[in-house]
Amino acid sequence: MALISRKSFQLYSSSTPASRSALMTLSRRLNFISGQRKPQNCSSVAMRMMCVKDKSQYTFCRKKHVQLQMQSLSVNEAVHLCGDTRNCTKSNNVWMDEQSFFKRLNSLCTSKEILYFLSSLEAMSDTMASAALQKISELEVDDNGLKNPALLENEVFRALCFQFEFESSKLSNTGLLNALQALINLRIDPQSTLMTSLLSESEERLGRGQLTAEHLCALGESLLELEGPSSATLEQIVNHMQERDIKSWSPREIVMVYKILEVTVREGKQWQSLLNRLNGVTLRAVSQLSPNFVSVILNSLVVLHQTRAVLLVTALCKHSVQHVPYFTDHELVNVLEAFLYFGQKMQIFTEALERHVPKSIHTMHPQTVSKVMQYCCKKMILSKPIFDAVAEGFISSADRLTTDQIAAYVIPFGTLNYLPPSSSSLFRKLETVLHTRLRHFQPHTLLNLLHSCVLIQRYPINFLPKIFSPYFLQKLQAQPPGLNRVVMSQLTQLFLTVTLECPFYEGPKLLSKYQVKAFPTPQSSLDVHLFKRVKTGLLDLLKKRIYFASEVSTPYFYVVDIEIKLDEEGFVLPAAQLEEVHRRIALCVDGQNRFCAHSHNLLGEEAIKQRHLQLLGYEVVQIPFFEIESLQNTRKIADYLHKKIFPCTYGLSN
Repeated sequence: MALISRKSFQLYSSSTPASRSALMTLSRRLNFISGQRKPQNCSSVAMRMMCVKDKSQYTFCRKKHVQLQMQSLSVNEAVHLCGDTRNCTKSNNVWMDEQSFFKRLNSLCTSKEILYFLSSLEAMSDTMASAALQKISELEVDDNGLKNPALLENEVFRALCFQFEFESSKLSNTGLLNALQALINLRIDPQSTLMTSLLSESEERLGRGQLTAEHLCALGESLLELEGPSSATLEQIVNHMQERDIKSWSPREIVMVYKILEVTVREGKQWQSLLNRLNGVTLRAVSQLSPNFVSVILNSLVVLHQTRAVLLVTALCKHSVQHVPYFTDHELVNVLEAFLYFGQKMQIFTEALERHVPKSIHTMHPQTVSKVMQYCCKKMILSKPIFDAVAEGFISSADRLTTDQIAAYVIPFGTLNYLPPSSSSLFRKLETVLHTRLRHFQPHTLLNLLHSCVLIQRYPINFLPKIFSPYFLQKLQAQPPGLNRVVMSQLTQLFLTVTLECPFYEGPKLLSKYQVKAFPTPQSSLDVHLFKRVKTGLLDLLKKRIYFASEVSTPYFYVVDIEIKLDEEGFVLPAAQLEEVHRRIALCVDGQNRFCAHSHNLLGEEAIKQRHLQLLGYEVVQIPFFEIESLQNTRKIADYLHKKIFPCTYGLSN
């Protein structure tokens, strides 16, 4: 480990080639002494650094570009470089051991305080100096770039950069890689001589096999940030990783390898053997993972399509429950995406969200709220605490949301057939937003949004003329997925809704060429086992199969699960009979998949179907799974159906 010592910075203003040569000569004379050698005293190997007014410059770039003109690189203190800090004696109380240094460093809150602190020290190890740079980067860099470019003109900062550049070969691995990481965070131009020197030295040590697993991970992280997935060195790092004993890796090292594998696999490289070992080690370390590490690993497993790592995914999802209050917005989005991708659904996770979202709704990023609603919608989870909070959040923040976020907030209310207590204010706000921003919505987003409204009897009358206009329909057709059957079914259901439920609507109608003949019925929507039990019970009740029909297509787009026809006197008619039909009974055999998860609340699509069938003249009788699942035999089912369908009596027509 190298020791950096600073005694006096002497301003040397000459900018001649000779002065630059003198600077390089003095730099080469700085002593980096191996930790195995015992220096007599740190100060005895001190060399005075003279700095030059030079035309060279460090360019701070990437997100924000800041140029630091190195016209007067003033270094008026000497730099001491020793190997073993334990053998360095104190000098005027300005030498500090590493433990005390880091304790003091962690207590400082501004870069100005850190640089002043560094200037008060006579000597510091390269790991101490690099740690100071890292702390400065944490304080001075945010999403918008460098907060205070003037920081880079500080003499202490420039002196540190100068020495890291010209003495990179004598730095410890930790000092080298920590400094590289910090300078990358500070947006230093990758083409600068400073960065080129550090990167070159790091890659040379990689090639010589001198980097531990921890250092390999640190280098990989730096290269990902600096060069992205195109870095050719990443594959070399993975090759070195495969040779290491991964059982002893720390959580940070595990996470970094996942991140490197993400990009190398995207580039077409296959590392499944290493992934299998890594997944096994990670499974044993799950309980040690922080919220950030859980999020990163779950995201990597999604990117790497690790669908066979079921035990690891399940363990991570369970472990994530305790971290829900502590996830950042981005981390929570990653976790929710993993739950969706791997088909995970845990009641304890939902309960954790129910505790977290209502408290955080006004501070959560809209994209995070959108992902929470997407998760609930996809998993059919009707969480009233979450939905009520999101409704309130929408009312207060709708004007700041993107059109996609507006749709993500509102559509689940229709899909899961739920009106929150603030529904009046919610849909009043939605109408206001639509009036002002209607033209900004993508066609399919707008259609999905308005269709979800009619599922819960909120009728967008003012906007239907636009939806049914030839121009809008052409736009729908031109954009993916075009006018497929699902889209045409939404259009047809909107048209049927205004026809049946809004007779006062006098706007344009939906042309027949855009209407489906029947709404699609997903195979999963019919509970085959429940359906079979109901048919068996009906057969026992009505004695003959001819008295009811199953999966009947109607002239009104819907398919009825079971239809029973009655004459004027209430006698049951054969299902095939067309004359003298006075009443039609539609039995809706509703299995669990037509309800919200762990709920008796019908989904929006089924609710609107039963509502429309009633308006079309059917007597709708709902046969929900939770009423029939406890009935043990056919006789009991027949008695149940008798009471549901014919509460008074029934007869058969001869």
